[in-house]
Amino acid sequence: MPMPFISKLRSNMASIHYMTLLQCGNVRLWPNSRMDVILGLIVVALIGCSPKPSNSGGAGMVAPTVTVAPAENREVIEHDEFTGRFDAVESVEIRPRVSGYIQEVRFQAGQLVRKGDTLFVIDPRWNQTAFDSTAAELRRASSRLKNLEREAERAEQLLAKNAISVEEVEARRSKLSEARAQEMAAKAAHENARLDLEYTEVKSPIDGRVSRALVTAGNYVSGNSGFNSLLTSVVSQDPIYVYADIDESTYLKLNRLRQAGKLGPTNAPIAVEVGLGDEVGFPTRGEVESFDNRVDANTGSIVVRVRVPNPDGHFLPGLFARLRVPSTAPQLTVLIDENAIGTDQSQKFVLTLTSSNTVAYRPVKLGPSVDGKRIVREGLSAGELVVVNGLLRVQPGMAVQAERATPAPVAAAPTKP
Repeated sequence: MPMPFISKLRSNMASIHYMTLLQCGNVRLWPNSRMDVILGLIVVALIGCSPKPSNSGGAGMVAPTVTVAPAENREVIEHDEFTGRFDAVESVEIRPRVSGYIQEVRFQAGQLVRKGDTLFVIDPRWNQTAFDSTAAELRRASSRLKNLEREAERAEQLLAKNAISVEEVEARRSKLSEARAQEMAAKAAHENARLDLEYTEVKSPIDGRVSRALVTAGNYVSGNSGFNSLLTSVVSQDPIYVYADIDESTYLKLNRLRQAGKLGPTNAPIAVEVGLGDEVGFPTRGEVESFDNRVDANTGSIVVRVRVPNPDGHFLPGLFARLRVPSTAPQLTVLIDENAIGTDQSQKFVLTLTSSNTVAYRPVKLGPSVDGKRIVREGLSAGELVVVNGLLRVQPGMAVQAERATPAPVAAAPTKP
């Protein structure tokens, strides 16, 4: 063939849009025009084809390397997860019982307080004056009562000697009874004044964490019933509750498992796991304290209250909570790594390693995740080797070079008592 034609052909190859796959005479063309087809055939004829390497020479294609791991057989408890909110076991609004001006605030916002700690002091001078006045009135009533008791006693003695009339004795008895009533009234007034004086120190009724002071020193507060001023609030810290809505089916499963004794003793509380929104897993253990007395007909759910220890005040009322409750009894289950799972449209599958070092397609039915692994309900047996790394590099039936995965050290999650 003339050299100018070949040179012209080579110069025009940049404008030819086709793809050529050369493998031992196997030519695939995607032409854009009839001229492209003709020129492509000429190129193939000129270049030729390299001879296919012979397998007999021992230089065949290298099998891809994959990492495999055995399906694990472990006793696990399956769980259902829900969301809820933390709430205090005890919550108290601090209001005064007497009216007056705030003289002193004796706490810092957010401080932990004990039952009986003084939070506010109301100016006690008016109440002290009332207390002293009622004390004097009580002493006068007691003194009058003692005098009338002596007179009544002498009148009884004189009546026995017929030295006094019956009418006079009855008059003294009546005065004595009146004096006793007056002393009782004086005692009641004095006790009321003592309580008012005592209530000038507003104390915390529970152990817990106090909020900020809503009324500062110098302000007048009302202690009248129904119009009491709100001073602050105190919420208990340890333990704390979690409230969550669980569906009816989960409630029924829990009841059946507990009645069958599969979650421990029948009368023992159900153990659950709790975590915050930013925590990994569910590091805190709690127990079901109670269920509500009815299922909501609109939502088909029931409120569960979980008791959680909170000695360090890590949980605050109102925080979002993640709750995990058991849905099965402990049972042997097949577990695999999440990386071993492939998706074929709506079908989940794994690739298993056969005895001839080839991979086989295996459809599986999966359950929930447990400690970073996935439960396999159907399609796989414990001990079978599955591909956990290199899933996209191989196809069913392909020969592979398998390497065992190195077990990762299991780090124990911190668990709050």
